[in-house]
Amino acid sequence: MEEIRNIFLIFMIYSLIGWTLEIIEVGLLSKKIVNRGFLIGPYCPIYGFGALFLTIFLKGTNTDLFGVFTKSLIICSILEYVTSYIMEKLFKTRWWDYSENKFNINGRICLEGMILFGVGGCLIMEYSNPFLFSVINDSNAILLNIISIILAIVFLIDLIISFKIISKLETKTKIYKDSTEEIKEKVKSALINNYLSNRLIKAFPNVKKYLFKTK
Repeated sequence: MEEIRNIFLIFMIYSLIGWTLEIIEVGLLSKKIVNRGFLIGPYCPIYGFGALFLTIFLKGTNTDLFGVFTKSLIICSILEYVTSYIMEKLFKTRWWDYSENKFNINGRICLEGMILFGVGGCLIMEYSNPFLFSVINDSNAILLNIISIILAIVFLIDLIISFKIISKLETKTKIYKDSTEEIKEKVKSALINNYLSNRLIKAFPNVKKYLFKTK
């Protein structure tokens, strides 16, 4: 149980770190604060899963930085590609698109991002993981258990509510693949008028809806 708790905490911590990095990146580009991610809370699970996979699969290999870089690049690139594909199939929506970047694969991943994955993996395995695990191991076990349970409940509720709201995007409207600006305007008029929907528009301004095939 202790190992599961620690893994979950690592997942949540990196999800929060990823959300923070997204806020900073988008903020620098757009000159405004945009709440990134498709969940209500301040976390991006894809970062948490990425760091978790690296922690599990690269354990004991951090002495070989080139190996860590290469494996991190491969693992996180596969994760991002698969996540993009699954979310598009589930919600008929393209959440990010690197089609305009050179050396991209189906617009789902690009070379710049892959290199950052490699560098990030080295930083995680060499610096942040040792620090985080030392803090976790030195903390009160009962307190960590309470925090973990609360976070798990909040995250699960968030996941259920967010999934329910986003799923309505499928049945709310049918939008043909078109220019980004036209699609964005149609999505804006079709989305449910609530907090998460407005967040999604701001967080993913280039969201694309595809034609639904009907029998």
